[in-house]
Amino acid sequence: MTISSTSVAMMTFPASSAESELVERVRANLERLRERITSSGRDPSSVRIVAVTKTFPSSYVRAAAAVGLKTVGENYVDELCTKRTEAPEVDVRWHYLGALQSNKIARVLSCADLVCGVSRPKELERVAGAPHPLYVQVDLTTQSGRNGCAPDDVAGLVARARDLKLEVRGLMTVAPPNPDGARDAFGATRRLVDSLGLEECSMGMSDDLEIACDQGTTELRIGRALFGARDTTAALP
Repeated sequence: MTISSTSVAMMTFPASSAESELVERVRANLERLRERITSSGRDPSSVRIVAVTKTFPSSYVRAAAAVGLKTVGENYVDELCTKRTEAPEVDVRWHYLGALQSNKIARVLSCADLVCGVSRPKELERVAGAPHPLYVQVDLTTQSGRNGCAPDDVAGLVARARDLKLEVRGLMTVAPPNPDGARDAFGATRRLVDSLGLEECSMGMSDDLEIACDQGTTELRIGRALFGARDTTAALP
């Protein structure tokens, strides 16, 4: 059967329209994010926004790239590798934000450009020899099960990484869910970054970005404020 060009246009228009609508929605959300950064007293150009696309499809990665965001973060290695394969044309750097499971480290290294969340010496041993820059994750929440090393262990972990010729580019942290706790955690992380002579301080998400900006973050990890609420019923890897 021969399909006319008119028919093709009619079939493809809804998808194109949906993609354009998504890009414009992300663009508007990004503008609001930049206004929030400005209101905190920071120049938006001084803070990198990592678009966290956890549970969202690859179209959201393309939308982030379309509005000028150059860094995408994923918490699950299966999603990271799938989306990188599905959107090979997108020129972004991929950050792996999740905990490093021993049986998935090889996959993380094959798909990520930067590995966040390193928190134990044995993880450093397993990534030794890889050219990937790293962030060490610091846990200041005192919550059981939270990924990250204790503040007192950070200097030793960074020293061990340097002994292994690994590039520790910065620290990352997730703050406690209250303003005073967030301010204390972000301030302590910033002081650690400075004391160790590191370049990056990755802290702050959708709900606490103003506090993070005030405390000197270089990088915000943003999902919901860019893309809307996630489908919490979706199956995750």
